[in-house]
Amino acid sequence: MLKAVIFDFDGVITDSEILHLRAFNRVLAQYGVEISTKDYYKEYLGYTDVDCFKLLIQKGLLETGEQEIKNLAKQKNQVFEELAKTEGRIIEGVRDFLLMLKDNNIPMTICSGALLAEIELILEQAKLRDFFGVIVSAEQVKKGKPSPDGFLLVLKKLNQGRQNPIDANQCIAIEDSHWGLKAAKAAGMHTIAVTNSYDANEISTAEKIVARLDELSFDDLQMLCR
Repeated sequence: MLKAVIFDFDGVITDSEILHLRAFNRVLAQYGVEISTKDYYKEYLGYTDVDCFKLLIQKGLLETGEQEIKNLAKQKNQVFEELAKTEGRIIEGVRDFLLMLKDNNIPMTICSGALLAEIELILEQAKLRDFFGVIVSAEQVKKGKPSPDGFLLVLKKLNQGRQNPIDANQCIAIEDSHWGLKAAKAAGMHTIAVTNSYDANEISTAEKIVARLDELSFDDLQMLCR
């Protein structure tokens, strides 16, 4: 039986991946580095900001010490917030899907590699914050996706104070990348993928794949958890 739905944020709820890329590139410009859109979606999407900068250093593309990473991540966050205030938008079909879950009394949560301030900013602007009881963001876990740590922390928070705990296999994780799907599966959760960031063949490990969340009925969700 379905007991909870756990959403990724960027690429599932909000169409902000391109804003993240622009923010990264604005910060990287001081080093003469630019990530192409193709490389961002292939190599970096799904990572936390800190892990993204670490990967650039490991690849030899960014010549700076790891002690500078926190400062770069802070700069990137400031740029992203500026962009999100004017250009952030909620993906079509999301609001109706959230209302359907609310009507059926299904708890909704977020597990994201984005920072909490970024998530809260966009949700508040879109008047969606009240839908989500639990939000686990990048700074709350030591290892981001594809590690299952974020999903397991969401489940732990969901079960605080519950007499009848929710099991992992009673949760559906909604993702847009193979990193997120791998993390959700490792946590023992059911998976749905949306083709907002990748073609269906690139996220084929999901149990169900859709183009928009409002294509899903409540029966579709229940079937996954039976």
